[in-house]
Amino acid sequence: MKRLRAAAFGLVLSGTILSGPMAAQDNPADLAEAALVQFNDAHGALQAAESATDRVKALTGVVRAYEDGLEAMRAGLRQVALRETELSREFADESGQFAQLLGVLISMKPDASPEALVHPGGPLGQARAGMLVSAVTPSMQAEVEDIRVRLEEMQILRELQSEALATLSRGLQDVQQARTDLSQAMSDRTDLPRRFTADPERMQTLLDSSETLEAFASGLAIMDVVDGVPPITDPNSTRGNWPMPVPGKMLRGYNETDAAGVKRPGWLWATRPLSLVTTPWPATVRYKGPFLDYGNVIILEPANDVLLILAGLDEVYGEIGAVLPADTAVGLMGGAAPDLDAFVQNATQGTGVGLSETLYIEVREGGQPVNPERWFAGGPL
Repeated sequence: MKRLRAAAFGLVLSGTILSGPMAAQDNPADLAEAALVQFNDAHGALQAAESATDRVKALTGVVRAYEDGLEAMRAGLRQVALRETELSREFADESGQFAQLLGVLISMKPDASPEALVHPGGPLGQARAGMLVSAVTPSMQAEVEDIRVRLEEMQILRELQSEALATLSRGLQDVQQARTDLSQAMSDRTDLPRRFTADPERMQTLLDSSETLEAFASGLAIMDVVDGVPPITDPNSTRGNWPMPVPGKMLRGYNETDAAGVKRPGWLWATRPLSLVTTPWPATVRYKGPFLDYGNVIILEPANDVLLILAGLDEVYGEIGAVLPADTAVGLMGGAAPDLDAFVQNATQGTGVGLSETLYIEVREGGQPVNPERWFAGGPL
């Protein structure tokens, strides 16, 4: 990789890679380098997590680091594909022009034979041909040099892609191992403070009597919870600045109608398979588990009379009544881990490809739904 980085850096200095529409931040060599650094850092952190005091926190950081590295790798592979396509198109467009020009130059090759010199138009025609060839030759040499540099760039891009795939293969394996380790660490965790102890019978009664998520959340909001832990710090100072629980893209906003004509008082957020979901603020787990057709649901209480509902997860972490620190993993999205070929195919088709999982996000204040943009910084794109 060092040789490729040096070569790619040389191309950047010469202005070749940046001569097209790509900006400096889109340079495939830089993107691949960023991904490599992130993968290496995450790999070291994964090894260190074995002995970390707070293993859950360490593994959460590892998974996020790998996810960031995979995003950088997606962007890098995408730019490699775009640049290769651009170069191929340039070569195809220019090949016909060069073939015609070479044909003309060959036909105009000076002829020093006695017959050409004694021909009525020979000496003057030959002189003009020679002058034209002399004038065109330097330009032709510059074009040939440009083609040579672009061919070298094409080779570097292909080698860069090949070496990136080897790094990517290890990264895909390591992130899956980190997810597995995190799930186990969350199951083993016993050190979190608790605001209350769940009453299984009351919870089951509420579940059985609730025919909608709204009814369940409303009943949960007024359920009495007595405990010896003080209420969580009021998060109003951070209203509108919460980070999103998981990277992704907005599919439907607050109260937008879906294809079936149904409005939901929350956001529908598209994410990649197996993405890690975290809490944006310290919160008490009020409920976790399956509910109707929402898949797995986790309901968090970041402040008195405020509930954050996250629905559609494949796995949910934590225990009801436990108080989670901010940025604590609360679950994983569903889907299957992409293999190497699928990852590369999705990356070259565009970074939006692969956002196949959906997380429903709802915020309630005083039992009533509010637009999540009142709390989250990552609003509609």
